[in-house]
Amino acid sequence: MISENTSAITALASSGSETNARTLLQQNRMAYAVAEVAATADLHPGVTIIHNILTDSVEYMSRQGMVLLQTTLPALRAMGPEYHKVFFNPTDVSDYLPKILEMAGSSDPWAMVSFFQQVRTTQSPEYSWYFSLSRVLLRDTDGSPLLLITTACPIDPLHHVTHKVSRLLEENNFLRQHSASFSTLTAREREVLRRLALGLSAPEIAAELFLSAATVETHRRNLRRKLGIRTSYELTEYARAFDLI
Repeated sequence: MISENTSAITALASSGSETNARTLLQQNRMAYAVAEVAATADLHPGVTIIHNILTDSVEYMSRQGMVLLQTTLPALRAMGPEYHKVFFNPTDVSDYLPKILEMAGSSDPWAMVSFFQQVRTTQSPEYSWYFSLSRVLLRDTDGSPLLLITTACPIDPLHHVTHKVSRLLEENNFLRQHSASFSTLTAREREVLRRLALGLSAPEIAAELFLSAATVETHRRNLRRKLGIRTSYELTEYARAFDLI
């Protein structure tokens, strides 16, 4: 296949069809790069994924990944960009995708990005945590990225570190999702929020901040309205995520 493409490129170039020749050269180089990885990918730990930048679709996935997702390579390619929505938590994608794009635009040939991501496999209806590494596998002759390669390894759910990592990532997701509403709080409201999260009563907070109990209650109502919360637990979530306690 590769030798046939090379002959076709020569024929196109000699006939003056430079655009078609360049496209065929791209396809030839990409096919060769994928074939090199695929030759040993199933021997490596984790799942290997090659992403086609030009089509924003999966170009290749090692066998373990397709078993986990209960899919086929043609089906993955046909999904195109929908692949991300089907299998990955969109909150995570919005966090690590800009980092991947920045890495892809780097001139450093060894640049890579590491990130945690939640994947929905057929093993569980819930998301499972994976630790992944991505880098550019192939660039075009002008330096623009053509293929990205990612290795994704599952995080053992029974390991004690997993629980700590999961908690930190959940807090990070909470912070990103609620930073806009938190930014609307005044300095005084944040002081009241911190003390409410620590379990102080309205009279105790009033004494500490030299306010009336009625004023503290007003701040409490404003906090619930601005943050859209109803319970003390939700108040504590905000205080913990935004380092008030």
